[in-house]
Amino acid sequence: MTWDYATALKPSAHVDTFCRDQLPPFAQWPELLVEAGPDRLNCAVELLTADADRPCLLTPSGETWSYGELDRWSNRIATVLTRDHGLVPGNRVLLRGPNNPWLAACWFAVLKAGGVVVTTMPLLRPAELTAVASIAQVDLALCDGRFVDDLRLASLGGAPVVTYDELVLDGAGDRFAAVDTSADDVALLAFTSGTTGRPKATMHFHRDVLAIADTFSRHLVRPRPDDVFTGTPPLAFTFGLGGLLVFPLRVGAATLLIEKATPDQLADLIERHAATVCFTAPTAYRAMLRSGRPERLRSLRRAVSAGEHLPATTWHDFFEATGVRLIDGIGSTELLHVFISAADDAIRPGATGLPVPGYQAAVLDDAGAPVPRGTPGRLAVKGPTGCRYLSDPRQAAYVQNGWNFTGDTYVQDEDGYFHYLARRDDMIVSSGYNIAGPEVEEALTGHPAVDECCVVAAPDPARGHIVKAYVVLRDGFDGTPALVAELQEFAKRQIAPYKYPRAVEFIASLPRTSTGKVQRYVLRRQASA
Repeated sequence: MTWDYATALKPSAHVDTFCRDQLPPFAQWPELLVEAGPDRLNCAVELLTADADRPCLLTPSGETWSYGELDRWSNRIATVLTRDHGLVPGNRVLLRGPNNPWLAACWFAVLKAGGVVVTTMPLLRPAELTAVASIAQVDLALCDGRFVDDLRLASLGGAPVVTYDELVLDGAGDRFAAVDTSADDVALLAFTSGTTGRPKATMHFHRDVLAIADTFSRHLVRPRPDDVFTGTPPLAFTFGLGGLLVFPLRVGAATLLIEKATPDQLADLIERHAATVCFTAPTAYRAMLRSGRPERLRSLRRAVSAGEHLPATTWHDFFEATGVRLIDGIGSTELLHVFISAADDAIRPGATGLPVPGYQAAVLDDAGAPVPRGTPGRLAVKGPTGCRYLSDPRQAAYVQNGWNFTGDTYVQDEDGYFHYLARRDDMIVSSGYNIAGPEVEEALTGHPAVDECCVVAAPDPARGHIVKAYVVLRDGFDGTPALVAELQEFAKRQIAPYKYPRAVEFIASLPRTSTGKVQRYVLRRQASA
């Protein structure tokens, strides 16, 4: 059934009503295909229902947290947040740290306390953290002590910063009465970058968190309680949140949380911990094969690829080397996770797949009408999750006539399979990371040598694409290799290091239209030549 959100949401438990107040008007919401469910729901409680003695969170060093231990530690943290730091339901809590049990415990604690989680990547720089904090109006920040310096340099609007070590957990007690949140209360704000470089906060309810487990995970990943999940995407990415935390815990499985790993190290960890389900980007799967030791992956029974297009050659190479059929998928932060995919015998290498059960998808023209099969058009999706930007005018562009328009160009074949062609905007996807070109341009133009620049995607066999910057220098500067290195290092200090331009080319001027607009397609074509 379709839940009618045209009139009202279910009553909120939030004392701080900021998130509900910032939801877009109902008229701008996508159509939501939501099955009837409970009015009251705290997803943190629902994800911790497995037997207390079952292994839950694993680390590369051999540490193991049971479900009971995660429940107790998150209860203690929730007690401290409410008792010592004044957290009330609806407050936003920024989390900063790599994938490990303590980040997971903080995530659960905030939700149990009725708060709203704002998980960020540890690579973000002060300016980026400032933007996130400003949009989310965060009330508190919890941080791994190893990554606190940039957070303390950011402007958090007066929100205090507390490291994990500073949480006084002794005497907090192992029990905490989780807040009886509404299924329609906002559970998390997940940030994505648009082509302007200004991040967008996507708002997801408690029911949304469970919906992605009960659609893509249940029907395509098909997890089992004896599975061991692992992978590389940060929990700040919804791909990682689902694949490394929500999906395994929904069925009582274990998950190996890895702070940082190269593809070769990931393969070693899969072998050492007998991991059975892996989530990572196509570039990592290709890199693991290049090591020449595919036997390290013999424990895998499922491998999920997302974050960028999965080439058919990579699929075939991985299958021939391991016998594992990569599950491709497309998702978005706006819809929380994967909505088109295929598994097992339904896979057609090179195609993304079919709508995940519970979702609908179509290829539409610019007027919103369906295009004939085999004709490129705009990918449009609807399902139990959908785009709700936090007070952002771009809501009207992403949601039109009840559909979520992802910004991707797709073709649907005669059998209904969806085939990816390209992004419709200037987003660069490199090694699974989404990078906004204008954000990189803004960072580079802060260097005294740069007059103007344009950033585009350049094909790369290892990463799918890399960031390439075309730079026009100011008078008095020479385009030397030393300056290339200097610009790259300068960019890394302004923005997260994975966004820096791996290629820099100096040109006399940028190509422009008669009205002065930069002709990005000219540079994209040049970068692909």
